[in-house]
Parts: sequence; C-alpha cells; structure tokens
Amino acid sequence: MFVTDCRREFYDAIVSQRVLLLVASDVDALCACKILQALFQCDHVQYTLVPVSGWQELETAFLEHKDQFKYFVFINCGANVDLLEILQPEEDSFFFVCDSHRPINVVNVYNETQIKLLVKQDDDLGVPAYDDIFRDEEDEEEDSENESDGSEPSDKRRRFEEEVIERTMRRRQRREWEARRREILFDYEQYEYHGTSSAMVMFDLAWIMSKDLNDMLWWAIVGLTDQWVQDKITQMKYVTDVGILQRHVSRHNHRNEDEENSLSIDCMRIAFEYDLRLALYQHWSLYESLYNTSYTSANLKLWSVQGQKRLQEFLADMGLPLKQVKQKFNSMDMSLKENLREMIEESANKFGMKDLRVQTFSIHFGFKNKFLASDIVYATASLMESIEKEGPETTNFIKALDSLSRGNLDKLHQGLDLAKKQLRAIQQTVASCICTNLVISQGPFLYCSLMEGMPDVKLFSKPVSLCLLSKYLLKSFVCSTKSKRCKLLPLVMAAPMDVEQGTVIMVGIPPETESSDKKNFFGRAFEKAADSTNSRTLHNHFDMSIIELKTEDRSKFLDALISLLS
Repeated sequence: MFVTDCRREFYDAIVSQRVLLLVASDVDALCACKILQALFQCDHVQYTLVPVSGWQELETAFLEHKDQFKYFVFINCGANVDLLEILQPEEDSFFFVCDSHRPINVVNVYNETQIKLLVKQDDDLGVPAYDDIFRDEEDEEEDSENESDGSEPSDKRRRFEEEVIERTMRRRQRREWEARRREILFDYEQYEYHGTSSAMVMFDLAWIMSKDLNDMLWWAIVGLTDQWVQDKITQMKYVTDVGILQRHVSRHNHRNEDEENSLSIDCMRIAFEYDLRLALYQHWSLYESLYNTSYTSANLKLWSVQGQKRLQEFLADMGLPLKQVKQKFNSMDMSLKENLREMIEESANKFGMKDLRVQTFSIHFGFKNKFLASDIVYATASLMESIEKEGPETTNFIKALDSLSRGNLDKLHQGLDLAKKQLRAIQQTVASCICTNLVISQGPFLYCSLMEGMPDVKLFSKPVSLCLLSKYLLKSFVCSTKSKRCKLLPLVMAAPMDVEQGTVIMVGIPPETESSDKKNFFGRAFEKAADSTNSRTLHNHFDMSIIELKTEDRSKFLDALISLLS
C-alpha cells in the first residue's frame, strides 16, 4: 500500500527497530541511502547496509538476514515485482520500498499489511482499480444448494433450469472479467519507465522532519541528475523537479550581503546555474569534453573527417585558439573563461546545437573545489562499475558511496579520472560501430553486437556503462543515417559478459524521438521472446530491459523478438 504520511507510517515505525537496508547499484539509490544514513545517525537507529545488484543478490541477502530482522528498507529495488511471492516472508516481516522503477506491481499496491510503498504522491501511476484486478473468494463460489424436497417435480425442473442458466451466466461473466483483467494488466505493465528520484523522496522525508541539511539537499540534486544523465526521465519531468529543488537551494544557501553574516569560504555552497551540457569540462580540457560528450559528438558527427573539420570550424567561430582549448580548463586564460558560456552558446546555435545550455546545480567548498551535479554522477557511476579488481565485490559500492561525502575528495577525483576513461571508451566504440556499419536494421528495431576482443569491451559488460553506450550510439546513429525509418527505431545492443560461461548482456532502449516519453517496452518483449524459444536467459536486473543470455541461444532469441515486434 502507498504510505501517505512518510514520517508517521515509515520513519516513526522503524526508528526504534533494527533495520536491514537493501540498496541497488545506481547513483540515485546511493544518494537516497546517504540521506537515510544521515537521518539514522541523528536518531541512533541500528541498521545493516547490504548492496544488491540484482534479484538473485536481493533474495540471498533476505534469506541470510530474515531471522535477525523484521523491518526491511528497499531502495530502488522491489517495487516492480510481487515481493511476497519472490521472498516468501513470515507474516511479521515488514517491507518499506522506495523505488523509482515503474510500473509498481499491483499486488504490492493493494497489500495492506506487509508492504509499504514510499512514492511521491504527485506521480501519475495509473494503477488499475482493485475490483478490476482482484475478485473476492465469495464471488467465485457457486451456491447450488437451493433445492427443496417438498416441491412438485415440475417446480424442481424449472428451478434446476434457472440454476443452470444462472451458472452459465456467471461463468461467462467470469470469463469476460478475466479477459478484461488480462487486457488491463497488459496495458498497465507493458511499458517500463521511471518515477520521481528516490533521493528526492528521502529528502522530502528529511524536510518534513525539519532535519534537512545542505549535504542532504546536494545528494537529492545528484540523484535527480543521475536520472537525467542516464536518460531515465523526460526533459519536462527534469525541469519540474529542478524547480522544486531550486526553492530548497534558495532556502539553504541564502546569503546576506553584509560582511558580519557572510560565510567562510570553506563552507559548502550550492548554486542553481544554466551551465553547459559538456561532460566534466571543468576537470578536463574543453576540446576533450566537446569531443567526448554525446550531444556535441553526435551533432558534429565527430567520427568522420568531415565532423573533425566542423569541430575546428566551431572553435574558430568562437575565436578560441587550439592551444587554449587543448589545455586543462583551469589553466585557460581568465579573459576567455569569463564569457565562455555565452560564446559557446552563440556558436552552438549556428551549428544546430540549440540545447547546449542546461539547468543544473553546482557545489563549492574552498577556493579550488567546484563541481557540477553531473560531474558527481559520472564519477560515482564509474567507481561503482570499475573493472579493476580490488578486494571483495562490495568494494566498488563502498568506494562510490564514500565519494559522495565531502571529506573524500581523493575518491571523487579518482572517480573523475575513471569517468574520463569511460567517456573516451564510449566515444571510440561509437565511432568504430558507425564506421564499420555494426548497427544493422532488423526490421522492427536496430541491432548492434560488440565482439570479443574489441577495445574496452570488458567495460561494457556492466549494465550502466552498456546503457550509456547504447544511448550515445543511438543518438549518433540517428544523426548519421539518411533513412527516415531508421531514425524512429529502438535499439537492442549486446556485449560479451562472461566468456568462460558463454554469456552476453543485452539491453533494449526506446527510440530517440522528440516526443519520447522514455517508456521502454523491451522488458516484456524480452520475457516473451525467451519463453517462446526456451532460450536460457537470466532476468536478474532491476531494469527489466537488461538481460543475460547464453551466446548460442542469441540467434533464435533475436528471431523470436523480430517476429514478436513485427
């Protein structure tokens, strides 16, 4: 059931209990976790934190801990499946689910006792009515005990005929109801999409309790920016949520002009900004950032010689010398940096890049440290999916979580370096896929498969990196192709996952259109294609549109997917 009063029904219920915190491996989940940890610290709540990257780990973690805990908090996992069926918990276990995955499973919505959903009330969820999905058991029982012994045989016959007609009518009504139920559930569950960021939901809780700090506000901003960077929400949703957070930023970072009340330079300050849509440009060179950002790279077609020339023309139009743009941003001449945003925006409009400025937030502490929210998202995601083996599997999760704290700047800078490597690898892979025509039209969708032995292919065995690559590749392909039909197609992408076990990881992403509502139909399509061909697939990810598949089953799986979507 939906929680209407987060403070009373959620926080007050767990504050005196021992809590198991199960957190998914994405940046929004980490930010929500940081906010909740800060609240738990305030009230000395005992908790155990377990990172989970998929359904198998979630089930294992629950089985290991179910005897010690009665209260479980799920962050960015658990809402879109029937939790009680998967976990089979005791009746005295309670689950609090804060998850941005949609649609929410109807059994979770209508469970009044064990499952509490922490969801922003403004979200348009479109949950079907209870009576359309569930029937009471009494309705299903057919009362056939209506016969009376003392009546005439003709009366008995008439009554019997009436009962037969009544039963037939009831059966027909039930069949019609079941057909309508299937239709309603299909419409409701057909598309996968994302609701309000979990970090924002947790920040709302902190605000209601008057315990919101500037750090918590920053984590909420990073959680929202993660959804935008990963292309999980529409531009309209992003701008609306930015507006909500902007009011909190004004409240927390209000400055009086007089010197007595001014804060020390070491204090943390958050500011709303219209900044450039260039990845990590303040921690890189402007040239590298323009080259490795999907938006500029796709629009300028930087994988071609013609595209390289256009980049040179773009820089010349701004009047920026190559020597300046190729050195670190911090080392550029102050005179150039002062009006840089205006210069870039003016030239970008001439080159057809009208959306190069974007609403975002920045954080300052000290003279040197200024970061944009997107910088933190790239750095944290890269730390979490780092392919360098260091200790146990949870090491990356803990590192990524630590990098969100202000005291761990060394980890954040390490994340920024990894993010630069990742963006370069994505850009090079996109260029190689387009130049060697690896993206092929399969009819109802585009398909691209990375081969074992390609540079950086190991990096793309991780779901977030593969999704970023797929979205960059589709943007670039749409800009490069002359076929109008191909511009409207979704993309299915596969990459080697485990060579020894012979598995590939596959992701499906929706078409790149202006009116795109970010709804993804591949989750259900993958399930049906796997069932119809008995393909050996593993639907282990919290995003249904990411699956693992045996390499030898790939061709029959794709054939089934083509016929299903045609």
